[in-house]
Amino acid sequence: MCLAIPAKVIELDEGDMATVALEGVKKRISVALLEDVTPGDYVLVHVGYALHKVSPEEADRTLKLMAEAGVLAEELEEITGGAA
Repeated sequence: MCLAIPAKVIELDEGDMATVALEGVKKRISVALLEDVTPGDYVLVHVGYALHKVSPEEADRTLKLMAEAGVLAEELEEITGGAA
């Protein structure tokens, strides 16, 4: 399905890259499309790119809705290639 998923930035890496975490899954993504990203920020991630910063409350609300709709596990499986 490939939805944009909120994830927490846990580390900034070289070259406009960052590591994000969601439900125990860590992934390197590009933050080149955003300005002023810092560890602790929540970003919407789609196909390996951070598209937009969101508040922790909005991230939590979105993740809960995705889980209730049954799409969160599906999206996490897509991100990890089934290794989650």
